[in-house]
Parts: sequence; structure tokens; C-alpha cells
Amino acid sequence: MFGIVELPEILTTSIKFGTVTLPFSLLQLLVEFALPLLGILVLLFIVYRIVRRIILRVQLEDFDNRRALRWWRRVLRLVLIFSVFVFAGRLLGAELLRWTGRIVQILNQPLFTSGNTEISLITLLFVLPVFYLAAWLSRVSRQMVEHGLLTRLQLDRARQFSVLNAVRFVVMGLTIVIGLSIIGINLSSLAVLFGVLGIGLGFGLQDVVGNAFAGVIIIFSRPVKEGDRVLIDSIEGTVQQIKLIHTVVNTITNETIIIPNSRITGSTMHNYSYDDVRIIVCNTVQVSYNSDLDQVGTVLIEAARRNPWAVPGKEPTYRVWSFDDSGITVRICTWIRDAEDRIPAYSWTNLEIWRAFREHHVEIPFPQMDLHVKGNVAGPALPERPEE
Repeated sequence: MFGIVELPEILTTSIKFGTVTLPFSLLQLLVEFALPLLGILVLLFIVYRIVRRIILRVQLEDFDNRRALRWWRRVLRLVLIFSVFVFAGRLLGAELLRWTGRIVQILNQPLFTSGNTEISLITLLFVLPVFYLAAWLSRVSRQMVEHGLLTRLQLDRARQFSVLNAVRFVVMGLTIVIGLSIIGINLSSLAVLFGVLGIGLGFGLQDVVGNAFAGVIIIFSRPVKEGDRVLIDSIEGTVQQIKLIHTVVNTITNETIIIPNSRITGSTMHNYSYDDVRIIVCNTVQVSYNSDLDQVGTVLIEAARRNPWAVPGKEPTYRVWSFDDSGITVRICTWIRDAEDRIPAYSWTNLEIWRAFREHHVEIPFPQMDLHVKGNVAGPALPERPEE
């Protein structure tokens, strides 16, 4: 414990860590670094909120608000990083170069050695920019191929999807290999280490590895692509993104479902738009046994022809489906232009069938059961009671 009298001495004495004495005191650290940096942080936050409000209110053509906010956040981060270095240089003063060299020397101490490769903290720090650069280059190369080469080639969406993902993974892999070699990591010397780690991780990450291989199968075999309307088990929606581990599906209720890729390749999937986005929607209804089935067919065909999602030139198909207990089941099948419109098209035809039946006095029967009771039928004989 120390008293109030000792507090000024503690604040003005140089900070020590074991045998290392830093060239500044706790008071200098607080006044020359922490407080100015906190002020800059508060100021940047206020400026960000003001500019964000202005950007969100701007309604200009071809103006992407989210992209503008993203770039504005990057600028503010650069300002904050620059402020950290400025205040740190001001705090260290003439000792800046010496302490920088000392920190680099400490970070460059090898943590472990594999063959001719020495892995240090500074090596691990350089690994992060390599992976970030690989992700950025793969994304840029994918966009360049998509807007450049593929616009000249007459390829369908499935083949475009495969080409774009192949370009993305090739560029990412080459960048990672070249980048790791530049920073001094010999991949051949780390092969044994990666093999041992792979055996250990294989047992703990079986599902992740399985999903990754399933993702590769999906990307190159193309059973599903982005934009397809699919039904996987009980999940129906549009495929938004296909990633290496999982697939993002936006359902018909606007919910985002993350589906592991192994579930897609390991189960039956209904792809409404695999070869052709046009599908047939069938509406089923029962009519009374007293109905004229020819008239019913004419009414149903006319109702289906008026469907706004119907394919021009494709005539609806009318079928008498079955004779049931309460009525006759009939079905009208309509071609629609896009599988995504299946539900509204189905509902629209049902409503038109209801209106047309009311107009033409076609009866939709209720489920019913007739009970016939025969009279003068003797019941089972009861045993006679013995006389007392």
C-alpha cells in the first residue's frame, strides 16, 4: 500500500517491467498517449455519426449508400491507426528507433523451427495480410472474369458459376502459396507438421471436412447454383450463396437458412430450376357427381388461361383425376414462366376457380356420409333370467 504523498513519485517515475525500463512514466503515458487517443476516438465517432446521417439521407441515382459507408469507415480506421503511431512517436521521442528495433528483434525470435523454416511472431503477423490479400485478389479476379470474359462467351448460368468459382479458388491458392514463400515459410518443410495436424484435426473436424468436400462437389458438378429455387427436406427457397462449408438459402418467408453442404449432397433435393425455370403448377378440386364434367373442364381451362404467370403458347391441361366418396376430383395443370412464382400462381388459379364455379353454378361438394337405418330388425336375443 502507498499513501497520497507517494502518488506523484509513482506517476512521474519511469515504468519498469523486470529489468526493462521504459523511457516514459505513467503520467506521460496517460497525458501524451491515452487521453489524446481517447479524444481522437470520440471525435472520429462523432464525425462518423454525422457523415453517416448525411449519406443515408442522400438519394442520388447510382449512389450506393452501403459502399460509401464502408469506405468512410476505412478512412476513419486509417486516421485512428495513424494517430496511434503519431502519439506513440511523440511519447518515445528520440528513443523511437531504438525501441522499434528492439520490438522487432523480440518479435523475430523463433517460436519453433521446422527444417529450414523458423516461425516467429512477426512471421505469423505477416500471414494475416497474405490471406487477406488472397481473398481480395480472388474476389477481384472473379469480378473481372464475370464482367469481362464471360460477357463475350455464350455460357449458361451453371457453367458461368463453375468457371467463376474455379477462378476464385485457383487465384486464392496461388496467392497463398506465393505469399507464404515470400515471407519465408517453406511449405515443403511444413508438410510433416501439417500431416500430423491433419490427422488430429481429422477426428475433431470430420463434419467440417465433409462439408468442404461437399462444397467442392457442388461447385464443380453443379447440382445447384446461385439463384435456383430449391426444396431441401422441408426448406423451400432461393439459393443466395454457395460457400465452401455451407449454402445460404432465402426461404419464401424471407428467412435466411444456413444449410451444411453435406446435407445437400447427401439427401434428395428438389431443384425447380435445374434445366428450365418454367414449371407446371397443378390445382386440384372436387366437383359434385351431378356436374357436367365437360363444362367443368371448359371453366377450368378458361380460368387457367387468365393466369398472369402463365407461359404464352402453352395450353393448360385438364384431367378427370379420380372418383371419390364425396365427389369427382379434377385437376388443371398450368405452365408458368418461373419456379419462384409457383405459390402466387397456384393461389391465383385457386381463387379464379372459386369465382368461376360460383358464376357457372358448379358445386364443390362437402365431405358427407349417408347413414341408412333399416326398420323391424330384431336385435340379439337376451338370455332368459331364471325364475326365483
